[in-house]
Order: sequence, then C-alpha cells, then structure tokens
Amino acid sequence: MKLFTVTLLLMTIATSTFAQGTAPAIPLYPDGVINSKPTPATYIESITGDMHVSDVSIPTLTPFFPEKGKANGSAVIICPGGGYGILAIGHEGYAVAKEFNKIGIAAFILKYRLPSDLIMINKTIGPLQDAQTAIMIVRKNAAQWGINPQKIGILGFSAGGHLASTAGTHFNKPVIDNQGISVRPDFMVLAYPVITFAEATTHKGSVINLLGTMPTQAQIDYFSNELQVAADTPPTFLMQAGDDGAVPVANSIMFYQALQKNKVKTELHLFQAGGHGFGLINPTTKELWFDWCASWLKQNGF
Repeated sequence: MKLFTVTLLLMTIATSTFAQGTAPAIPLYPDGVINSKPTPATYIESITGDMHVSDVSIPTLTPFFPEKGKANGSAVIICPGGGYGILAIGHEGYAVAKEFNKIGIAAFILKYRLPSDLIMINKTIGPLQDAQTAIMIVRKNAAQWGINPQKIGILGFSAGGHLASTAGTHFNKPVIDNQGISVRPDFMVLAYPVITFAEATTHKGSVINLLGTMPTQAQIDYFSNELQVAADTPPTFLMQAGDDGAVPVANSIMFYQALQKNKVKTELHLFQAGGHGFGLINPTTKELWFDWCASWLKQNGF
C-alpha cells in the first residue's frame, strides 16, 4: 500500500505538471518521515527574505522541468548549502535549477532535513537518507518525467557539496530501504564543497552540526569523503575560489586528487578570487563556472 501511494502521487504530479516548468513540491516520505521523532511545537520551518530556510522537518523535492522539446533526458538533484544549519535555497537552489533547464536538464531542488537531535533519532544520517531517497524517487519515476535513469546526477554547494559527495561515495551501503533501486548518482557537481572532516582543513560548523562537538575518529573518517573515493565513484566536476575563507580550497583539491588516483573522470576549476557562497556568479570575474560545467556535462554525455 505504501509503494502504491507514493507511485500514484508521483504519477499524478508528473501527468499534471510535466513540461510546465516548476511542479509542486513532492514530499519525500508521504507515509511518515523515516528516522524521525515527533516534531516539537517550537520547531517550525521558516524562510528569510534572502531565501534561507531553517528548521526543516518535512523534506521535499521540487521539480523544475525544461521547456517541451528541449529536454535531453538528464536530471540533477540540487543540494543547497548552509553549513548543515540552514539551506540557501534561493541562489543555491532556484536560480541554479533554472539554468539547468536552459540547457535541457531537469532539476530537482532537495529541501533536506538539517541534522537535529530534536527531530531525528540519528541526526548523522538524516541528510544522507533524504539525498538517497531523492535519487531513488527520480530514478523510479524517470520514465514518467522523460528522464534517462542512467543520467541522474547530484549537485551540492558548500555543506550541500558535502551531502552530494557523501551520496556519491556511500551509495554501496544505503541508509534507506532503496527497494532494489540504485542510489548511485551518475555524476556529481560540487561547488566550493565541504569534503573532509579532518580538523585542519574542514568547515567546523558543518562537522559540529552533523556529528556534534565530540565526534569519534571513525565518524570523522566515514564522512571525510576524500577517503571514500573508489573506482566506481561518479564522474565529478569541481569548482571553488582560491581565497575561500570559509571552506579551505584544499577540500576540492584533495577530492580531485583522490578521483585522479582512482581514475575517475573529473575536472577542477579554481578561481583566483571570489570567496565563498557566491552561487552562480563569482563577483570578481566575468567568467561563468556554469558554462564550464555545461561543457563538461556535454563532453561526458549528460
């Protein structure tokens, strides 16, 4: 009954909104959020004027479909950043989805749960559960949405880049009931991502929010994604600014090196300047990283 309910819901959404731009947000867990506690009355989702979402307890996936006749069959799931404390869903979500639509790629913005002991039984895996569920939903419903199930990628900014790279390196051990459906993304796009949880080069706020103030070494290693790269890690596009003051540029470099070592297709672009959190437009240059990304996606058949 649960599977029938989810499938019927998604088929209804697809039938009524496909090729019409933004579709209604899809709840990831219409029959009850997994790994959850009763949400306290004071834990209320909110969004600020600059499109920062906080206190997410009901995770969703919002589809953006290309214009009819323009879709190329590829799709990307977008994970906004925010240090695992908020989601910068405006400039790292909606704006990016529209750019993907312009090049024929369907985009799905993931409003994932932010790790919290107040609403989760195990907060360390909550965001990853949402990312894997999002991949499963898109892959399960690929035919209805005109998507090639072997061309479904994931993109993440900052801490969203950590979530995306976790999805791209931990898919062999799902933290959800994936119903026999692969939760491996077919490609990754990582923008100024948090990659490592090693103290010297990480973003400490992301570590604390996900693992608490006293993580074990095993937890640190598990979520240091440069240590989890293997030959079957998806092809990856990386972008960051060299003067990033929030997430050391070493994060992108060490992930690139790990991908190279494992002979995974990868491309790395480092701006001279630009800082952190700029989204699509680096204010220090007229060069657009999204154009480079689009070329890389085309080169690799996505």
